[in-house]
Amino acid sequence: MPLKRAKIEVASDINVTPLVDVMLVLLIIFMIVIPKLQHGRNVELAQTHHAFPLKKANATNAIIVGVSHDGKIFLGNNIISLSHLADAVNKLISKRLDKTVYIKADARAQYINVVNVVKAVRAAGVDKVGMITQQVNQLGQLVTGG
Repeated sequence: MPLKRAKIEVASDINVTPLVDVMLVLLIIFMIVIPKLQHGRNVELAQTHHAFPLKKANATNAIIVGVSHDGKIFLGNNIISLSHLADAVNKLISKRLDKTVYIKADARAQYINVVNVVKAVRAAGVDKVGMITQQVNQLGQLVTGG
């Protein structure tokens, strides 16, 4: 009498629980770290309907000058006076081929403060000056991406 062999079924399902756990941890880490990677100070940007994308402004080595609503000037995250701005920008761009500086002015900043920053940056020998703004659509809603 031959013995009957029991059929052993192999489970071929993929266990995704560890993968989901790792992805959630990475998501939380990115949610905490990415806002801290932003260059310059946070300002309420001027809104425009016809913005030109400045993709190089997001580069890690981009030179960003900020103007806050109370007239403070920032080079990166450091406060700087208008009289020292040209020298500091000149030192930063002296060894670069791309001599572009981006200005991130608060929408509530006085116009004369922004003009003075542009003059100081141009006096430093900057070839191109980019103004960072927020793009809105015809309904006044912020446009994201792109």
